[in-house]
Amino acid sequence: MLCDLVLVLWNLFLVICFIRVLKLFHQHLHPEAGCDEAGRGCLAGPVFAAAVILPEGFHHPLLNDSKQVNEENRYLLRTYIEENAVSYGVAMVDHEEIDRINILNASFKAMHLAIEKLNKKAKFLLIDGNRFNPYKKVPYACIVDGDAQYASIAAASILAKTYRDDYMRQLHEVYPHYKWYTNKGYGTPEHRRAIAEYGLSPYHRRSFQCTTVQLELDI
Repeated sequence: MLCDLVLVLWNLFLVICFIRVLKLFHQHLHPEAGCDEAGRGCLAGPVFAAAVILPEGFHHPLLNDSKQVNEENRYLLRTYIEENAVSYGVAMVDHEEIDRINILNASFKAMHLAIEKLNKKAKFLLIDGNRFNPYKKVPYACIVDGDAQYASIAAASILAKTYRDDYMRQLHEVYPHYKWYTNKGYGTPEHRRAIAEYGLSPYHRRSFQCTTVQLELDI
């Protein structure tokens, strides 16, 4: 009972903190998709990206950059976004492709793949960050910290993050040594200690500085 009350009060606190309403659109002439990625800085696993087209009047008081939202609310928001978005797409680029083309290009490729999955064609793109590889001839705007400014980018960040977290939990079942269930492939101390003890799994990114002695995991 006390825990439930604390959770309610915490959610109320978040609503008050985020009372600043995210902008819904950057322009109003064309259908607009917000795009963001998750997993760019990880040592293992794929990078995920999402593209989201939102309807007029879309709002949720907890919607924000996924890094500013706790796990429970991220999944609550995912359901709300999927049920209310005009269209959304989620895609991934695996660790091998990341090593081949580098993480920046892999992030852009994942965004392109997510955009292609939209069942409504986007004619303008809002990209989180300061760079982007153009998608076909679709005009776009790069917005630094866009996931904290625009609802569609924030929604994309929620989808990319939650889908990637789900994927890393599945990998954790196969390679539990690395605690991907909790660290999701990021270079936490526990993750690096596991690499030092067990070596690299097949899902680690070889182009990243995972460890000074990169031993293969013998499985």
